[in-house]
Amino acid sequence: MDQNKIPQATAKRLPLYYRFLNNLNQQGKKRVSSKELSEAVKVDSATIRRDFSYFGALGKKGYGYNVEYLLGFFRSTLDQNEVTEVALIGVGNLGTAFLNYNFMKNNNIRITMAFDADREKVGTDIGGIPVYHVDDLDEKLNHIKVAILTIPAIEADSIANKLVEKGITGILNFTPARITVPKAIRVHHIDLAVELQALVYFLKHYSLDK
Repeated sequence: MDQNKIPQATAKRLPLYYRFLNNLNQQGKKRVSSKELSEAVKVDSATIRRDFSYFGALGKKGYGYNVEYLLGFFRSTLDQNEVTEVALIGVGNLGTAFLNYNFMKNNNIRITMAFDADREKVGTDIGGIPVYHVDDLDEKLNHIKVAILTIPAIEADSIANKLVEKGITGILNFTPARITVPKAIRVHHIDLAVELQALVYFLKHYSLDK
């Protein structure tokens, strides 16, 4: 299957489907309908059926979807059988929260090292994760391909450049800065302030049935 033929909007929903199916499987549920999926993940049934159709016949009309089969399929599709190590840059309040959480619900993704400029934090462990000085990026980042940025915006570009030089190919950017990297590097920007402003705007101007 050519993953490049799957729309990016569909690809972004796959982890959402996987999380819900994983929960159902842990509850011992054997099958689920597109309607049940729709109500749980807040995606309409037609969209779910269209998303699943890119992967062939995953369900049966009148039966729904086999939870165990679907979970196994998406586990393989999302590379859940392989551990992805992640580096976190910036151990402030947000970074510390990430280290303590460390994607416990997605056990194939693990933050394995963190970096900060604060000498008092260097050499400590937070959530079991060692904290190194940011100057040690060259020495420590030898095989990790994904990084999370939770640093001041003014430092984002310079740090991103260092990450790219060390072979990082994916960056989850929590700074307000729109960092500049080569086209081959994938960056996902998450600006919490913008998201909160958007939420408030929608609350004021859009009803939930739109």
